[in-house]
Amino acid sequence: MQEGLDMDEALADSEAFDALEGADRGFARAIASSTLRTIGRIDGALAGFLDRPISKIDPPVLALLRIGAGQLWVMDAPAYAVVSATVDAARQWKPASRGGGLVNAILRRADRERDAFTALPTSRIWPDWLADRLSAVLGPEGVESLAQLQSEDPNTDITVKSNAADWAEKMSAELLANESIRLPTGTSITDLEGYVEGEWWVQDAGAALPARLLDKASGGLKGKRVADLCAAPGGKTMQLCAIGADVTALDTSPGRLAIVEENLGRTQMSAKLISADAIEWRPETPFDAILLDAPCSALGTLRRHPEGAWRRTAKGLSRYPAIQTKLLEAAADMVNPGGVVVYCVCTPLPEEGVDVITAALETDDWSALPINADEVPGFEHALTPEGWLLTAPPADRQSPHIVSDLFFIARLKRN
Repeated sequence: MQEGLDMDEALADSEAFDALEGADRGFARAIASSTLRTIGRIDGALAGFLDRPISKIDPPVLALLRIGAGQLWVMDAPAYAVVSATVDAARQWKPASRGGGLVNAILRRADRERDAFTALPTSRIWPDWLADRLSAVLGPEGVESLAQLQSEDPNTDITVKSNAADWAEKMSAELLANESIRLPTGTSITDLEGYVEGEWWVQDAGAALPARLLDKASGGLKGKRVADLCAAPGGKTMQLCAIGADVTALDTSPGRLAIVEENLGRTQMSAKLISADAIEWRPETPFDAILLDAPCSALGTLRRHPEGAWRRTAKGLSRYPAIQTKLLEAAADMVNPGGVVVYCVCTPLPEEGVDVITAALETDDWSALPINADEVPGFEHALTPEGWLLTAPPADRQSPHIVSDLFFIARLKRN
């Protein structure tokens, strides 16, 4: 967080983490993930135990207080083990060596006074400005439901090339209504049957919707020329290839496009890969259909990248709508008349979703192609009156629905 890295980048750069093996490695990742997902709430509770502002605590000592409290309050780990191990870490880690006494005292109090954490609203996991912004969009109950979802371990879903029911049975996994497969908690991805052979790939159930909706509205994409704009890391590209489309995948980043190439290689599929800015690039021949997964604030995937809430600012989010609008205008230039474009962003903010689509429909370029309930089994709760999707969890979380990352999805036809 302090260096602007996401968790995976930080762990990849850590020699200490790299030296861990097996269960220890998994436990270290779980500590980091659980703490980051609820760090705002943890800090709020810790603040009541300290005699000075959190900002005045030495960062190494604060890091130990946070991960210790995260183990106690979020992971419900045995208190004696948490306190002992965290105090030992303080004494052995030179930057925190003078904070062992404070760590010991605060974590013992944290164990005794757990209600200091549980009494705080779940939405305290985010910065106040972000909690207020999300509450304005989703309502108080909706934002608490989303915060609770982010506080939990995220599920792992996969998309298979074909025969989803057979693969779910082989894996002793859950076949979701939309034909994504949800793996049991703790599953080792690379050890599963079909991984090496490239029969499937990891993809959130919500992220699998846009390509399927594009296929349904296009009368089937097999043999048709389709562009996946902003394609990395390639989950939707692989879906389109598996359907049988002739796929062109664009991304501005050569490094991220290399990830798409690697994933296509593992799954033994192919697409034309182009490193270019889709706002400027144009094909020689228009496409039959386009999938536009536009760059966005990514607030809908914070349960997988919780540090993102603390790397963003309200001012920083304002840059996305202009980019998204320009990309949709570019898509209008690239697709044949009558061709279908599916637009999606992983955020609930209306200025990145609803407002972009509303403005597009006010031009002569587009007509709406509403999404129907029978096209999105398990996501019927997410349909808006306009025929768009917003896959936020229902406020009561009791109605039947597929839990997924949060996406806004709209479908358009080129006039």
